[in-house]
Order: sequence, then C-alpha cells, then structure tokens
Amino acid sequence: MNRYSIFTLARNALSHHEHWQRAWRSPEPQRRYDVVIVGGGGHGLATAYYLAKEHGVRSIAVLERGLIGLGNSGRNTTIVRSNYLWDESAHLYEHSLKLWEGLSRRLNFNVMFSQRGVLNLAHNLHDLRELRRRVNANRLNAIDSDILTTQEVQRMVPALNCAADARYPVLGASLQRRGGTARHDAVVWGFARAADALGVDIIQNCEVTAIRQRDRRVTGVETTRGSIAADKLGVVVAGHASVLAQMAEIRLPIESHPLQALVSEPIKPVLDTVVMSNAVHVYVSQSDKGELVIGAGIDAYNSYSQRGSFPVVEASVSALVELFPSFRRLKMLRQWAGIVDVCPDASPIISKTPVRGLYFNCGWGTGGFKATPGSGHVFAHTIARDEPHALNAAFALERFTTGALVDEHGAAAVAH
Repeated sequence: MNRYSIFTLARNALSHHEHWQRAWRSPEPQRRYDVVIVGGGGHGLATAYYLAKEHGVRSIAVLERGLIGLGNSGRNTTIVRSNYLWDESAHLYEHSLKLWEGLSRRLNFNVMFSQRGVLNLAHNLHDLRELRRRVNANRLNAIDSDILTTQEVQRMVPALNCAADARYPVLGASLQRRGGTARHDAVVWGFARAADALGVDIIQNCEVTAIRQRDRRVTGVETTRGSIAADKLGVVVAGHASVLAQMAEIRLPIESHPLQALVSEPIKPVLDTVVMSNAVHVYVSQSDKGELVIGAGIDAYNSYSQRGSFPVVEASVSALVELFPSFRRLKMLRQWAGIVDVCPDASPIISKTPVRGLYFNCGWGTGGFKATPGSGHVFAHTIARDEPHALNAAFALERFTTGALVDEHGAAAVAH
C-alpha cells in the first residue's frame, strides 16, 4: 500500500463522513405533488421509482415518518423466493423474482442478491405430499422447483441432522434454486438513490397525521411538516396500514403482529442455502458476515412493538438445534422484531379504495421483503392508470366481500 492510500484511509477513518456525497437529497416538502407515497420502506420507494421511471410521473414525494431504512424494511430476514401455491400468488412473486435478478444492474447499486437456493424440509409423509403438490403447481406456472431425496438434502447441507433416528427425520425437501437472499439496507438505499435521481422528493421525519378528502376524493395529507396537497395518495406502511386507513374512514381486514428474528455470533461459512421447516417451525440462513439469521412465525398477539421476547427466542433456538445439533454452542448476538400486517387469507392487498385517488398496498404478512420490486412495479401501474395491473387484480379489497380469497397460509406460514 503506497503513502497516498494510507493517507486516504486515515483521512476517511477520521472524517465521520462529513464530506461524503449524499446518496439522495433531503428537500423541504413542496405544497403540492401529483402523487404522494406514504411510507419510505422498500415497497414505497420502489413504487415511486417505477412511477417516475415507467409512467413518466414527474411530481412525486415519498413521506417517511422516521429515517429511510430504519423501519420494517430493516427488520426482516431478507429471504427471496416465488414458490407459492396458488396461481395468483405464484405469478406475482415470480414477477418480483425476475425483477430481483436484474435489480443491481437496473439501479446501478449492488443489492447483494444471492441466489443460493431455498429448501423446505419434509419431516413426515404429509409434509412430503404437500411439498410435492406445491412443486407440481410451481412447475405448471413455469417456476423452478424440485423435490430432493434425503440423501440429496444431506449432500447439499452437511450440517443438517438427516439421521433416521432423529427426532424430526428429514424425508426430503423442495428446492427453489433461484431463491435466496438480498441485503435489505442495500435494497432500500438503491431504490432511494435511483428514485431521487429521477426527481422524487424523499421527505424524512415527516409523519402523516391526517388524510384530507372532499366528496370521497383525496385532496392531500396533513403532516408534522405541514399540509401537502396531492391528486393521488399511495399508502405503503407495513404494520400500520389500518391506522392510515382509519384516517380515511376505511376499515381494513388486517391484523398487526410482531415478527421476531435473531442472529448468532459470526462463524466460518457452514450454510450456503436457506433452510426452512414448517413442522419444526424455524428457518435459518447464513449472512455474508457469518451470522446465522434465525426466525419463525409471527407472535400470536396483536402489537406494534418492535422488541423481541424470550419465549419466541427460546422456541426458535430449540427448534434450530433439533435440525442442526452442532449449532447448540453458538451465542446469540442480537434479536429484534418487525411489524407485519396479516390478511385473513395470508395474501396482500394492492388495491384502489372507495376513496377516489387513494390506494393501499399492505397485508403482506411475512412475505413483504421478497415482493419488494414486484410490489412497487404493479402498485405504480395501479396508481398511474387508476386500474389494477393484471398481476395484482386478484388482490383487490373486493375479494373479502366476494369470497374470492387467495389462501396462502400453507405456502407462507413460517416459510418467509
């Protein structure tokens, strides 16, 4: 290393980032926009990006009550897959997965998308039959999906306990090879930078306190930074959608729950895929930093809390060491919870509402992160054209009155 390089490293180490170029602007809110997006997470920023990029909307604001990346977008386990059961879900998530595959190039920002594969384990004959059913459904929708034998699973994941006398014997697994993980912070930052470059105003520390309307048509919002008029309003606030809907006198069929996760101390590479088990109720992957990222299903109670709880941690870790006995000596590094809003059929709402000019994108439950680019793409279409995209037409609010539900409890469950 030459003297100049050493000097540059020292200067940057002591600079506290004062002179670093900002990735996006921090403008003051204007008094009026054509479209306002409430929620500066991945879905909201992706919506704004596609509105500007593909629909030519030039006056857009994204309102975030805190700082970009510090909400639920940064509180997940970063798994990406499209192997859902029903056609409507499979098509939407596969659309998103295809966008993931070119996202780093499209945003000119490395989102660290790693197609390391996603395994769903079968521990009994019922599990195996259900996985075969989903694999066959995936293949009919041209989605990659395979069934592995016990021996194939063992070769792929040597650390997994596949012994015949294990408490939860592994009879096989389904595998989506194109699935994997991405870096949640990078996804948010990438969309924020790309949207900003297209002229989108990203307004941080701007909480919406009221939705203004006249004759059941949106006219704007009240915020902690003043009134903002808008012709169209898209709400994408994971976990708090019902709170915003109430401001518009709309009741959504969703419940909010904490979704907990934890990571271990970093270790050398031992797991190069994502392993999920609905029966044991745990899933695990290894981050690029060496930490094991561990999670389970949602907490049973309703809450807006973003804290973890020891019973869930204990249950998750107990399930994990049943599958990976060698992990039992690891120490937990940290834990957290995000807030997810869950619909009765475990499928999202991407829809117009009874209030003209008001659109909601919510109810993703545990599947929100993986849908980020696809969700933003179809929601932008819905807002720009005031009609659903073909891929989100089935996820309208009306399905809860017509009975045309998209029941994905089996494909969602613990399998994020």
